Amino acid sequence: MEGYGLTMALDLPVEDRDLSPLTGWTRAHWEAVADHLLASVEPYATDGFAQYRLPGPPSRNGMVSDGLEGFARTFLLAAFRIAGAGGGAPGGLLERYAAGLLAGTNPTHPYAWPPLDDMSQPLVEAASIAVALHETRPWLFDRLAPAEQEQVVAWLAGFVGKRTPDSNWVLFRVIVEQFLASVGGPHDPAEITGGLDRIEDWHTGDGWYTDGDGRNFDYYSGWALHLYPVLWARMAGREFGLHDRLARFLDGYQHFFAADGSPIFQGRSLTYRFATVAPLWLGALAGDPILAPGRIRRIASGALRHFTGNGAPDHRGLLTLGWHRPYSPMIQSYSGPASPYWASKAFLGLLLPADHPVWTAVEEPAEIELRDVTVALPGPGWLLQGTRADGVVRLLNHGSDRAAKTSPDGPPDPLYVRLAYSSHTAPQFGDGSADGRLAVITPDGREAERRHIEPLTVTGRVAASRWRAGQVEVVTTSTVDGAFEVRVHDVSAPAGHLIRDGGHALASDRPLACHADGGEGIVSRADGLTSSIRALAGFTGAGLRDGPEGDAFGAYSVTPYLMSRHPGGTRRYVSVVRLGRGPDGPAPVWSDGSIRWSQTTVL
Repeated sequence: MEGYGLTMALDLPVEDRDLSPLTGWTRAHWEAVADHLLASVEPYATDGFAQYRLPGPPSRNGMVSDGLEGFARTFLLAAFRIAGAGGGAPGGLLERYAAGLLAGTNPTHPYAWPPLDDMSQPLVEAASIAVALHETRPWLFDRLAPAEQEQVVAWLAGFVGKRTPDSNWVLFRVIVEQFLASVGGPHDPAEITGGLDRIEDWHTGDGWYTDGDGRNFDYYSGWALHLYPVLWARMAGREFGLHDRLARFLDGYQHFFAADGSPIFQGRSLTYRFATVAPLWLGALAGDPILAPGRIRRIASGALRHFTGNGAPDHRGLLTLGWHRPYSPMIQSYSGPASPYWASKAFLGLLLPADHPVWTAVEEPAEIELRDVTVALPGPGWLLQGTRADGVVRLLNHGSDRAAKTSPDGPPDPLYVRLAYSSHTAPQFGDGSADGRLAVITPDGREAERRHIEPLTVTGRVAASRWRAGQVEVVTTSTVDGAFEVRVHDVSAPAGHLIRDGGHALASDRPLACHADGGEGIVSRADGLTSSIRALAGFTGAGLRDGPEGDAFGAYSVTPYLMSRHPGGTRRYVSVVRLGRGPDGPAPVWSDGSIRWSQTTVL
C-alpha cells in the first residue's frame, strides 16, 4: 500500500510563554498536532476512504475490522477539529470523512464496513462514529441527501438489540442509539436508559467506577465511564446530572500526571496514551470546568507535549502500539494498528470555543509543582504519592486486580496486580518478573499469586490489603512519606518458601548502574532517577532482576529486590522502597514495631 516509509514532520507554532508559562502550548499547538495526526494517516486510506489500514500487526478482529477502527477513531479526531473550527478545518477533512462514511456504509462497496454483530469490535467503532456525526452534524450529516442519511442510519441501526460485554461497552449502545434517536432513526429507549443505569452498579465511591463487576480499576473510569455520559447529555440536549460525582473524580484524578506530563503507567489499553487527559475537559463541556481552567490546560498540554516529545507520534506521524516507542508485550489482543487513535479523545477540548477560559486563562501549575502530594482513593483502593522535588507520581495498589476479567488458568495481569506503579516506570512482563510484588515461592519453584486483592484500608498516608493463595496469606501495609514507601508484609506460609519483595523496575535505552549488597538493591540511570529497596526487618539478602525484553520505557530494565527464606508460620518482613531523583531526605527507620521519620512515629 502506498504511504509506507513516509516521514511526516510535526510542525508546531511558536511557544507562548506569556499565556502558557509552564508548557508554552496553546490551542494552536493542539490544532497543529491534530492536523499532523490526520494528515499522516491519509496515505493509508483505502479507495473511497472507508478504511484506514495502518502498518503494524493486526488485532484478533482481522484486517477489515481494523480498517474500520482506523476510520472511526481518526474520524473522532477530525470531528473535534472540524467542530472546533466551525466547520472550516483545513486539509479537506470534511469531504474526506464524508466520502469514507458513505463508502463504508454502502454494503456493495469493496471496502464496506462489517455489520454490527453481537459482541463484535465494530460496536465499539460505531460509538466513535456516532459521536463524530453528532459533533459535525451541521456540516456533514445534515447536508447529506436523504438516501445517504438513510444509508448511514441503516448501518448504525444494526446496533439495536445487539449484545455487548457487561463493561464500558454498554455505553456504546447508549451513544449510538441516542444519535439514532436524534435523527429519527430506529432505537430502543429502554436500551439507552438500561446502559446508563448499569454503570451505577459499578460506582464504588469518590467518582470511581470499576469497569464491570469485580475490581477492574483503570483509565476506563475516566475516558469511558465518565466520558460517555457527558457526551450522551450533549446528544440528548439534557443537563448533565452527575456533576458532583465527576468533580470528586477529578479532584483525585488530576494528580495522575507527573510534572513532565507523563501519566501513571497502570491498566490496559495504555497505547491510547494521551487519551488519559480526556476526563480533564469534561467539566467544562458539561458547563463547569471544576478544576481551574489554567490548570486543566497545563496538565493536558503537559501530557500531549510529553508524548510528542518522546516518540508518539513517530517519524511517520503515526501512533504505534506502545508507549514512547512500540512495545508489543504491553498490548492486548484486541488492539490493532489503529487502536492507539482512541487518543483522539484527548482533543475534546477543541469542542470548547477559542475564547473559553480553558484556552484563554494563564496556565496554573499542577499541585505537584507546588508541594508534595498524597491522595487517598478508597474507591479503587489506591494511594497516590507525588513529590515536588523530582515531579514523579507513584500509585500504591491495594484494590485493583482485574481478577474477574482474567483467566484463572493464566498469570495475573501485571498491569493490575502490582503493589506499585508510577509515572516514570512500567512493569516487566513475562515469567520471573520481580517488580512491585511480594512473591512467595515454594521450594520447587511454584509461585503463590497475588490474584484476588482484598482492600483493608486507604486513609491518610496508609493503605493496606490482603491476598490468599492456598496455604499462603499475605497482609501488606504501605506507608508513604516524600519519595519513600515502607512496606510491612505479614506473611503466613509453610517453612522453606522464598519471600521476595521487588522495587520499581527502572528502564533506559542505555545500560543502567546497578548494585545489590546485603540488605539493599539500587538501580540508577544517567538522568539521576533511582529505584531502590532496602531491608528494615526480616529480609536477609538483595538482588537484581533483568527484564529480558526491557519494558515500555526502555530496552534495558532492571528491578532491585530483597529476599529471605521463610521459617514457617507468620513472620513480618519490612522494606523501604524509593523511586526518585536527588537527595534521599530523612530515611524511615523500623524500630520496636513502628516506622519513624524524623522522630515521628507514623505506624
